[in-house]
Amino acid sequence: MTDLFGAAGMDKDVPRPLADRLRPKTLGEVVGQNHLLSPEGPLGRMIAAGRPASIILWGPPGTGKTTIARLLSTVFKLHFEQLSAVFTGVAELKKTFEAARLRRRIGQGTLLFIDEIHRFNRSQQDSFLPVMEDGTITLVGATTENPSFELNGAVLSRAQVLVLRRLDDGDLETLLQRAEDHFGRKLPLTDDARASLRAMADGDGRYLLNLTEEVAAMKPPAPLDTAALVAAVQKRAPLYDKSREEHYNLISALHKSIRGSDPDAALYWLARMLAGGESPLYIVRRVVRAAVEDIGLADPQALVQALAAKDVFDFLGSPEGELAIAQAVVYLATAPKSNAVYAAYNESRASAAKYGSLTPPAHILNAPTRLMQDLGYGAGYQYDHATEGAFSGQNYFPDDMERENFYRPSPRGFEKEIEKRLAYWSKLRGKT
Repeated sequence: MTDLFGAAGMDKDVPRPLADRLRPKTLGEVVGQNHLLSPEGPLGRMIAAGRPASIILWGPPGTGKTTIARLLSTVFKLHFEQLSAVFTGVAELKKTFEAARLRRRIGQGTLLFIDEIHRFNRSQQDSFLPVMEDGTITLVGATTENPSFELNGAVLSRAQVLVLRRLDDGDLETLLQRAEDHFGRKLPLTDDARASLRAMADGDGRYLLNLTEEVAAMKPPAPLDTAALVAAVQKRAPLYDKSREEHYNLISALHKSIRGSDPDAALYWLARMLAGGESPLYIVRRVVRAAVEDIGLADPQALVQALAAKDVFDFLGSPEGELAIAQAVVYLATAPKSNAVYAAYNESRASAAKYGSLTPPAHILNAPTRLMQDLGYGAGYQYDHATEGAFSGQNYFPDDMERENFYRPSPRGFEKEIEKRLAYWSKLRGKT
């Protein structure tokens, strides 16, 4: 129906969003994706070779996935067919494939663009395989989700995954200037408000142009400052999906910032997650894990702080309790780091698996019955508190296993003191 209206010229006066009016006419006008489109990039090389190939475009919203697909069809002179996985079923896919086969018989290739391809189930994705293999279609799929988790391995083996980058500040400024050229006037914004407008877009070019259209329609008596801009337009919600990859990316960023002793970065990722609606208890569980995994006995108070943050949040709730989480994050990030206990535990598990079910030495076995006493259970055990220095130096490993050294404290924080204790006991053990 849209094609009929267009052919009749009836769509000329239909309102079109600014993002659609400014859609690039050539691949050279696409901003922010030079790593893909330059002569050395994968799409640049594909175009130079003159051989279209199936690809998956993975990137955040508003980075040009649909535009690139459309322009590739123009470059390769392919019929452009667009479907959304949200609204398309198997029956419609079959009709699309059959139409592509008919076009192929008359020498016309088809570029099939599937928006949100990750929403197709496994059987729907499998339906693409034969028409990809025989060249009936060139598939271009677009997704905001990690293809490794969302797409079949068979599809991924037949299509190259290309990662689109979120638009940076310079890219967004380019779009603003294009919009101003289109309107023939500057936007009524102060320099600070202009920077805030770019920040509101959060790397999404389409969203920026939607905001720009709102601002351009205003007739303020003076340029808007940041406060007036925020009051006038709808602020974008943070790009964050608690059930998807971003959920794991940001918690990893928080953990690694703590491990890297960067409290400012750790606070930033904490704030990003809280602003996105993440459960504070999910965050504090990772903070507790960081306390035992990355700090351990280098600062025993780290675990106390982490658990206290959980208790404070339970007691105060949000938003006051979130300050306790921030305090724990700063404490952990600034604490001395050691994974000595973590490494020792992993080594001891490996050793336990290696040696199997060895029996403890007889002298440290309990002997609650006469039979067990007759069998030698507990014989020769020395009660450490009854020995000089409260240290007997007896062997506590199985008789059939050499003594091993799992725990090797770091020379940082409280573990420096633990290292002295271990050296003292090792010396005494050598004497006995």
